[in-house]
Amino acid sequence: MTNRGRNNATLDKLVVHLLHRVSQRADDVFSKEVGDSCMTPRQFAVLLAATQSDGSSQTDLVNSTGIDRSTVAEMVRRMTKRGLLQRRRSRRDARAYVVRVTEAGQSALKAAEPQAERAGAAFLAGLSGNQRQVRVEALWAIAESRER
Repeated sequence: MTNRGRNNATLDKLVVHLLHRVSQRADDVFSKEVGDSCMTPRQFAVLLAATQSDGSSQTDLVNSTGIDRSTVAEMVRRMTKRGLLQRRRSRRDARAYVVRVTEAGQSALKAAEPQAERAGAAFLAGLSGNQRQVRVEALWAIAESRER
């Protein structure tokens, strides 16, 4: 690639741009594998997180998925309308909602899990086993890092 002017930045070296492209690619692979289930990667993550911690608050879902609060609230609202989740006020905190996965949500998650696994494998298919492990660990470290 050529540099224009004095700027040394190029898209192929701009980490934020590359991560965005990787995210787009991951979403595309997920959509191809999961197909017509009408479930996005984020919805899958919310269902999985809610299943792993029965009676999660929406704040718990924000913390476990890394999805921002307003997006989780909107997703939970829509997934409740679709019958995948139930939401009720917490007995301990009237301001908080407790979220549970419905039977339909469990079925949707169970149906999508093997496809999501295939999507992950397809996404990393061009890498050797060691490269996969190193990349996944690096992505996890980036995702879990906090501003200092």
